[in-house]
Amino acid sequence: QGTQVKDVVIKPDAPNTLLLDKHADYIAAYGSKKDDYEYTLSEYLRMSGIYWGLTVMDLMDQLHRMNRDEILEFIRSCQHECGGISASVGHDPHLLYTLSAVQILSLYDNLGSINVDKVVDPFHTLFGVAGLSLLGDEQIKPVNPVFCMPEDVLQRIGLHPELLS
Repeated sequence: QGTQVKDVVIKPDAPNTLLLDKHADYIAAYGSKKDDYEYTLSEYLRMSGIYWGLTVMDLMDQLHRMNRDEILEFIRSCQHECGGISASVGHDPHLLYTLSAVQILSLYDNLGSINVDKVVDPFHTLFGVAGLSLLGDEQIKPVNPVFCMPEDVLQRIGLHPELLS
């Protein structure tokens, strides 16, 4: 079996509490300096980064510290004619960023922020619809999270996937 190799040694005087205020301060400040090197390099994944940042802020009960109006305007500016949403302004729409945008809008209870009627391209909206279903939106049929297909369609074609528990 051998001995486990320790690549990190935690000193006895290392902090042993989670400093939520420090984490929230960092996330709330991230993106405030649009010319920062790190900010400009992360443009290609901005929408998902916003989603993860907002989610953790919500978990820390700090969502109110984020600029809701600026975020909603950013999402609107990333929606394309096809209905899909891109990672950032000037990028191509992608289903991953469409899902992240829908999740953000669900977090803010503001799906009306985008032009829902314009969201017609199933390729770009499939994961967004699956996300709405998983979030319990009553207007959306139950969607299987593995196949991102409506459960009733899977039943009609005789496919009964089992989820890992």
